[in-house]
Amino acid sequence: MPCNRHTVRAQSARYTGAIAFCALRPPAAFPVRFDLTDLRLCLLVADAGSITGGAERAHLTLASASARIRGLEETLGVALFMRHRQGVMPTPAGRALLAHARRVLAQVDQMRGELGEYAAGLKGNVRIASNTVAMSEFLPDLLGAFLAQHPNVEIALREQTSPAVVQAVLEGAADIGVVSDWIELTGLETVPFRQDRLVIVTPPGHALAERAQVAFIDVLDSEFIGLPEHSAIAEHLDGHARRAGRSLRYRLRLRDFDSLCRAVAAGAAPGIVPLSAARRSAGALGLGVVPLTDAWALRNLILCVRERDALPAYARQLLEHLAAGEASGATEKNGTA
Repeated sequence: MPCNRHTVRAQSARYTGAIAFCALRPPAAFPVRFDLTDLRLCLLVADAGSITGGAERAHLTLASASARIRGLEETLGVALFMRHRQGVMPTPAGRALLAHARRVLAQVDQMRGELGEYAAGLKGNVRIASNTVAMSEFLPDLLGAFLAQHPNVEIALREQTSPAVVQAVLEGAADIGVVSDWIELTGLETVPFRQDRLVIVTPPGHALAERAQVAFIDVLDSEFIGLPEHSAIAEHLDGHARRAGRSLRYRLRLRDFDSLCRAVAAGAAPGIVPLSAARRSAGALGLGVVPLTDAWALRNLILCVRERDALPAYARQLLEHLAAGEASGATEKNGTA
């Protein structure tokens, strides 16, 4: 039963003889929309104990503040403040509104602060697309160190072939890409990252282990242990085999280089891995390590972005962190070669 600002007698038999006072009750069909300025004004009025004091703190005229509170009361259908000679005090409904208003305004302030961090480049998510070698051999330590220093940054890392990485960066699907330098990089800004070579790892005593180096075409009659079919490095190797009119034959596919090297060491078959992975496993597992002589087997890894200056500050910091890692990593590699 709709009620306006007057006293009405209940019409139903249930309420016969009862008097209901329905003051300030809005039509149920209209949703209530709260204005943050009104909520903040209510808090200031309650703290000041008067509409005049609240208006001054809110930098509003007394007439404007009074109109805002009156409008809010009419919208809600309840009185929020009781007027008395010394000023005002909140009604029970007013106290309920004030409790919610404090929470809402605190959340709004928190939201502004967090969004301000995003705007300032202090908080955010960086999307990295990387080929297999960089993702497995070089990025984990570098990214882990960066995240430890930047607790408000998250990184989404995705493995792709180098052509797919370039496409992702060009299309804006990735902020930073890590690719081999044989790929066309027109339209991207690049930074040197790492250098690595693909090598064949062999079981102890395998015939290939006696070779100082070998061409890819000369091992295509062999069976191999490899990575999953759609991994970036597997697609890369399969592509070179197809260009030679051949195909690689796999006895087993495993998910990472360490697992691959263990299967090779057990005597299953040779595998093709980055030199960095071979060095990590060769001593402990007794693997033979034979470099591939093909030019494409020497892999210069490149960091690429669409436009460095357009990156958020946290993404630029990550790019610089990775590039700085290149310098220290190169020194270490040259010292141990």
